[in-house]
Amino acid sequence: MGMSAEEEDSSSPKDEEWPEVEKAEKLARGAALKWASGVFYHPDKLEGLGHYWRRETQRNNSIQSRLKSTVQSYLEGVSAGLEQLCMATDEVQSVCQDLGTVQWNLLGSAECFQNLEQLRAVVTDHVQLGLVVQSLPQLVSVHELLSQTLHLLHDQHLLEAHAGLMVLERLRDNTLSQLHHSDLLNAQDLDIVESYFSGLQKVNEELTRQLWNIIGRSMKLVHEDPALFVSAVRIIEREENIDALFLDTRSHHFLPPGRPKSWRQKFYQVLQETITVAHFQASHADMKGPGMARHLAALQSNILAELCVVKDLMVQCCPVHYNIVNVCTIMYHQGLSSHLQDILSWDLDKQEIFIVLDWVLHVYHSPEMMSHPDLLPEVDVSTLGPLVPPEVVDHMERKYVVKVRGNMTEWMQRTLEVEYKEWFREEEPEMDHQGFFQSALPVIIMQMLNENIRVASLITDSLQQKVYTMAMDELETFLASSSICSLHPNGDLLSEPREIPTSLKAALDRTQKKACQLLLEELLVDLQPLYMQLPSRKWLSGSQLVNSTCEVIDKYVRDFARVRKPIFKLLLSESEHLVMSQYLRALMQKKLVCKSEEERSQFSHRLLQDATQLGDLFHSLGLDKSEQTIEVIVALQELIRLKDPALLSLEVLGFVTKYPDISDEHVSALLDLRGDVSKEVRNMVMEMMAQNPQALPENYQPIFSNILVPGPELPFCLRKGKCA
Repeated sequence: MGMSAEEEDSSSPKDEEWPEVEKAEKLARGAALKWASGVFYHPDKLEGLGHYWRRETQRNNSIQSRLKSTVQSYLEGVSAGLEQLCMATDEVQSVCQDLGTVQWNLLGSAECFQNLEQLRAVVTDHVQLGLVVQSLPQLVSVHELLSQTLHLLHDQHLLEAHAGLMVLERLRDNTLSQLHHSDLLNAQDLDIVESYFSGLQKVNEELTRQLWNIIGRSMKLVHEDPALFVSAVRIIEREENIDALFLDTRSHHFLPPGRPKSWRQKFYQVLQETITVAHFQASHADMKGPGMARHLAALQSNILAELCVVKDLMVQCCPVHYNIVNVCTIMYHQGLSSHLQDILSWDLDKQEIFIVLDWVLHVYHSPEMMSHPDLLPEVDVSTLGPLVPPEVVDHMERKYVVKVRGNMTEWMQRTLEVEYKEWFREEEPEMDHQGFFQSALPVIIMQMLNENIRVASLITDSLQQKVYTMAMDELETFLASSSICSLHPNGDLLSEPREIPTSLKAALDRTQKKACQLLLEELLVDLQPLYMQLPSRKWLSGSQLVNSTCEVIDKYVRDFARVRKPIFKLLLSESEHLVMSQYLRALMQKKLVCKSEEERSQFSHRLLQDATQLGDLFHSLGLDKSEQTIEVIVALQELIRLKDPALLSLEVLGFVTKYPDISDEHVSALLDLRGDVSKEVRNMVMEMMAQNPQALPENYQPIFSNILVPGPELPFCLRKGKCA
């Protein structure tokens, strides 16, 4: 179904004014078409067309009736509204006319209002007089109340005195409040009121003096007169409530003079000052010697006793919100922390440092003090942090180690001086049960160091480690390896044993070698006169020289036997090496050069006999043949005994292979002893050595490295003549 052009034209204005109507109409048409197509899709449905027509006609008639009724009601309301608007317009016009008349009348009466200022002044005076009349009975009694209140204070009737004080303050505050709200308060009136109530200041001062005196004696009063302490606390709480009242209403109320008093805060402050003055004020001079231990013991006893009083008695005298046990615990903890840090800033000796650190780290938290059964569980300092900061503890540990080192160094020096004098007495040194010479010095030093390490372990593991490291350093010049073991921390000190530091091992090795060197120098002094005769014709002819050498060696080694095995073995080995090197050095002086084959045979025979006798001697003294260096003399005699010089190259090669540290100069000096080595043979030997350089084997014991070859003698020349 389409719409005609007239219908489209007629709908355009409506569509522009009511777009919702157009949309609703389209939706309705679409719904109708959908319904019709569904109902009349089959031919047999056309028989019910009349029924559908009648039903839809009735529905449309009903809808139209409701629409007409609604529109009629709407039109009636609009009509009534228009009538009311017309009536309101008339009334507004009437009111405007009346206001104009009033305005005109007021302008004509302006001069009359000026005469009302006098009436306003009278009203003001009336208000002031009314306030005075209302307050007059109380104001007259002010001085009497002040006198009564002071009398009550002198008799220590604190609650009654404070009640009188509150009455006086309330009267003053009400007077000032009334003046404040009436906008009549000025500087002159304020001065008058304050002057009249000036006695309140004296009452306040006297009351606070007594209050803080009571709080300062609280630990004693809760025992002897708890009622007095409770009265002081009640007064403080009264004032706190008054402070809270004025602070809560200060946005629309004035704040009286002296408010807020904050007496509860002052209560805590006085309590803290009392604790500080009673326990935490002392000078270093008062703690010299045993004074430090006495002071800390007094702190331990007094703080424990007072906290027990707080926990058992004071807590019953204070309101719950005071949390007095926790507050006092914090006060003692913080005051003690500050006091101890002041003490640690002094120049303490090692004993004082030890006492303070032990008290801080062990006594304070122990069951003898803050973990005492009488304090638990109410007192708990575990949440308050360390009594002394860790960095301060570490600094004091280092300071303690410095003090211990200084005392130790001084003590060791004096002990060493005494020991040094002891060894020069005309008596043999002490011997142990095995017959070894011994000195009490190492034992004494080890005991002293071990005791210092043990004492340090009583404080902290870190302090023990610091002292242990320091002890290792100090031992570098005093102790032997066998003594170090007693310093190794065992289960009583540290959990794991430790190795001797490499630096200490090196120092101990140097010390041992130095001691051995001093003894060997004495041996060398006695051997030098004998070696001065070597080699010589006399030496070739008999064994007296080596016999004398063996006697000197035997005497010294028997003295060496008085020391323990490790050092004795070292001395024995070094003595054998000294005898060998001095023997070779004497041979290289070239005091004797063989002139014939017979002398070379005699020379080699003497060398072999000397080497055998010396080797047997050292073997009998405890040095195994494999550990001896005397064998080099045996090898040397074979070099001398060789009959054919042409074979020297091979013999020297074998010698150099066995003793690779020998130099060309050594070989040349030894060849000179034969007396039959030509220049060609010598050059051949040197060339052979150059072609066969030798590398030193690992762990090779030097033989020739420490033997200096004497330089060639300079020719003797006369002036203006040829050199001889």
